[in-house]
Amino acid sequence: MVDDEKPMSLTRAERRRRSEASILGAARELLAERGFERTTIRGVAERAGVDPALVMQHFGTKDDLFAAAATWSVPIHGLLGAGREDLPHAAIEHVLDAFEDPELRGTAEAVLRSCLTHPAAGTIVREQVLGSAQAAVATTIGGPDAELRAALLNACTLGLSIARYLLAVPALADVDRADLERVLGPALQALVDPT
Repeated sequence: MVDDEKPMSLTRAERRRRSEASILGAARELLAERGFERTTIRGVAERAGVDPALVMQHFGTKDDLFAAAATWSVPIHGLLGAGREDLPHAAIEHVLDAFEDPELRGTAEAVLRSCLTHPAAGTIVREQVLGSAQAAVATTIGGPDAELRAALLNACTLGLSIARYLLAVPALADVDRADLERVLGPALQALVDPT
């Protein structure tokens, strides 16, 4: 029987993908446990069961590994695939999906905390994680002030993330998804609608 795939039967590309996934999984776990500053290449390698040189071969620096783990931890496909009229709903879902999925929440919180407290992590999140998504949203919005509108949409969802999940502001932490979207949706729609 050939139920279990033997490592030798995997292609080089498949082994590489598995290795990257193992490293990213370890990085996500350590970021959630320790935050950006205390997560090290050596610690990630140990958790993944690989040599630190392999982590660096796949991801380069700690900053690049953090960017990859942050991008991998925050699902943006729904946001990027949304049309202008669907952006408010997609933006709210983007936040809720990242923070309410038990497998993603720890890393999402760690990434958010790290970008607020560590300048290098803030730069990475701003430029490598949020930058391309925000540019794509600006293109979807189009028209005058598209970049500003996309940035404000992003600022609103970041504020929601901080208030609901890090600070646990009762009125936000306790509200269900439907009420959150009912109240916040029209405000976000005003940001994306052409003037």
